[in-house]
Amino acid sequence: MSAIDAKNVQNIGFILIPGFALMSYASASEPLRAANLLAGREIYHLSTFSPDGMPVSSSGGVPVPAAPLPARGSGLGTVFVCAGGSPRDWHYPAVLACLRQLAREGVRIGGISGGPYLLAAAGLLADRDFTIHWEHAPALLESFPALSPRQARFVIDGNRITCGGGIAPLDMMHVLISERMGPDFARRVSDWYLHTEVGEPTAPQRGSLAERYGVHHPGLLSVLEKMEETIEMPLDRASMARIAGVTPRHLDRLFAAHLGSTFLDQYRRIRLAHARRLLEQSPLSISEIAIATGFSSGAHFSRAYRNLYDIAPKETRRV
Repeated sequence: MSAIDAKNVQNIGFILIPGFALMSYASASEPLRAANLLAGREIYHLSTFSPDGMPVSSSGGVPVPAAPLPARGSGLGTVFVCAGGSPRDWHYPAVLACLRQLAREGVRIGGISGGPYLLAAAGLLADRDFTIHWEHAPALLESFPALSPRQARFVIDGNRITCGGGIAPLDMMHVLISERMGPDFARRVSDWYLHTEVGEPTAPQRGSLAERYGVHHPGLLSVLEKMEETIEMPLDRASMARIAGVTPRHLDRLFAAHLGSTFLDQYRRIRLAHARRLLEQSPLSISEIAIATGFSSGAHFSRAYRNLYDIAPKETRRV
């Protein structure tokens, strides 16, 4: 009997939250189906669940058949929660209770894209190394200030597995399949999807600052990085100039030449972009978001927000 045939079938479940990202789900589940095909038999048995046991629609409206949440003693070895959209809409007490029960049974628990937010809500990420999609990180940090996600593609910390989503699950599944079936078999699965460059777990989720802002000046990049790190308590222009190693007036010239903007305008745009993500995803009040993004008052924040986006914060929240 071959080494593959000697392996038992591993039961893996996916709990899909309405509005989940189809790409994230497919990037995690399809490598397991390909593994079965290449092995010539079922080595992974996949089950899909939803909060109400009914077919669940992805963010693009594609319905996926699903069963009720797994009961005690389900026989699952690993369960992934896949969520997308806004954490404000993820009020599923039954899912949290199910995750806690599965964790008590020793099931390996994973979260994909926004899924780690639900793991955090279930209390399963305390003292754990983990990640979450960068878009959901601000809402998680505001809701669970004691937690600190890493901006990695995926993180495996014992019986907790978290992944930023998108195509990163392809990388994660390569590692998990290799862990069980060996690197040669995992390579065959990745090649099946033309996935020739398997990313490292610690690779960044987003493009570099230079790519995102289209600048390459080292001093200016240092200031932009610091701007993104100090949204709640903005630093003044003189402090930022010291970080760049230039005078305040020269810093102004750098912003004008490379970004066509002023120091204050760029800083304000970064803070307001963060505020917009919080409005769309977090349960924080508008006043709390104003404080979290360094504005002196809700009124000051609302004026700045309307000036940039031509819409009031409360209108963004309704969309």
